Amino acid sequence: MKIILSRKGFDSSYGGYPSPILPDGRLLSMPIPLNNSLSYSEISFDKKKSLLDLMKELYPSIYKRSKKFNLTEKLNCHLDPDLNHDSLKRSKHWKPLFGQSEGAQSHLEKQNIVAGDLFLFFGLFRHTEFINGKIIFIPNSKPIHCIYGYLQIGKIHRINSTAKNHGISDYHPHLEEKNKEISNNTIYESIDKLSFNKGLSGAGIFKYSSKLVLTKNDCKTSQWDLPNIFRNINISYHNNSKIYGWKRDYFQSAYRGQEFVIEETKQIENWAKMLINEVVKVKGIFSED
Repeated sequence: MKIILSRKGFDSSYGGYPSPILPDGRLLSMPIPLNNSLSYSEISFDKKKSLLDLMKELYPSIYKRSKKFNLTEKLNCHLDPDLNHDSLKRSKHWKPLFGQSEGAQSHLEKQNIVAGDLFLFFGLFRHTEFINGKIIFIPNSKPIHCIYGYLQIGKIHRINSTAKNHGISDYHPHLEEKNKEISNNTIYESIDKLSFNKGLSGAGIFKYSSKLVLTKNDCKTSQWDLPNIFRNINISYHNNSKIYGWKRDYFQSAYRGQEFVIEETKQIENWAKMLINEVVKVKGIFSED
């Protein structure tokens, strides 16, 4: 089983701010602003609020690269990976999905990603608190890179202009007509139950645990505190680089690149399994609550 560290959600270029670690521990990865058919106002945050309502409490505006966007009802986004059943109204056939295309998908193909492999999604996060009935970022809290969810691949669908939706009936941005024109447009469908823990869904969103934090204490977000089993292990986008990779006491992660594929070893596989099992045992998974 290969492990892929997959960077998703808001960052300094897309969104312009961290995603929130909510006061109840939920890790809410904000979908990036893109010209897709779904708007932030259509995505549920809880039973009373949309994602847009929460964003208005946290952000004055958001950015796509250097372009500023006001928080309006028509502001569109790219909900991918789509891991949370409660984000939208779903059919009974819905499964968690993750789409990829172009250069990032070519990279996954070159790394021979197949059914059974495991995505660990990470992004830029920051702790929040309730003040006067609103959720705000805790003053002086620092952004961190944090693993927030996972998806073990059950099926891989190549989506194009002539293909049907392969039984994927729910909304996903990679099923939009403009994306079907991309030759390697691909959707990864979750397995029903984890191959190594039949008691857990094949995809889910974690609640916060220090075990999920990648950033080393008192360091820049991209300077990671990986276990020593990662030393001398190939991680795509980091191999043979003078800038990235292991330094004296931290791992310098790449500034660019979405999919970091880790060399397949039993130790790395066991690390990922143990991470999921231990975090679920201690904190639970939002999608399983």
